[in-house]
Amino acid sequence: MILPDVRSGFGRDEASQLVGLLARAGEDKRELDALVAERGIDPLLDHPAVAAAVRDEPGVSRLPLPLISYILLRRSLLDNGVESRLLADYVTSVFLRFAHTGRAHRIADYDDGDYRYLVDIAQDMSDADGRRGFLLRAHLGNLALWLSGLFPDWISHRVHRRGGPDLSYYEEMGQTGFSLAADDPFARRQHLDGLYRDAAEAFTPMRQALNSFSDRFLTPRPTSPVDRVLRQVSDDFDSHWLQA
Repeated sequence: MILPDVRSGFGRDEASQLVGLLARAGEDKRELDALVAERGIDPLLDHPAVAAAVRDEPGVSRLPLPLISYILLRRSLLDNGVESRLLADYVTSVFLRFAHTGRAHRIADYDDGDYRYLVDIAQDMSDADGRRGFLLRAHLGNLALWLSGLFPDWISHRVHRRGGPDLSYYEEMGQTGFSLAADDPFARRQHLDGLYRDAAEAFTPMRQALNSFSDRFLTPRPTSPVDRVLRQVSDDFDSHWLQA
């Protein structure tokens, strides 16, 4: 099960790195230190200048990948009207977890099922209950968001070359998956029902935010250090999906 737990892993080291990053970009270090002391790391993660500072940082590869990913995804989501930190945290968790080889194909880290298509997940949902049923519903939303958000060109290629479904299909399936996950008793017991309900309602702007993120950072020809750091995610996708 994928949880919104990226932000909880940020501490003093990450705050210190961001203060230094923003100070090198021209922000007042004393004011930043005071802001962290008063309100924690969130104001730095949401700082209007932090995404540009990350993009322009020559030593960006020394920053933790979760930190880079959260900052850039958070800014892209904000630019598309998604203000929830919880959703930004969740989207980043999905991004990082699905970056691992084969994880996008499975509903959990250790599961024998291999899902290449949304319709296969939907078919299995009708016969599954309990925890597995919940994981299938959540994975339907996650996979639809991952594919339509980060790889819309792959979807377009399949539409034109093989008559595959278009983006509206992925949006409908993703919204359905998250809505069903929100209504699942397991989600309520884990206090995740509100998260999934918000994800269903915000699916389209989340998808659009990921489209912008993909266009900027997962291009075939990386042009900056941060592009090269994040490109590893789409490299794994290319090797597992483009032949499907």
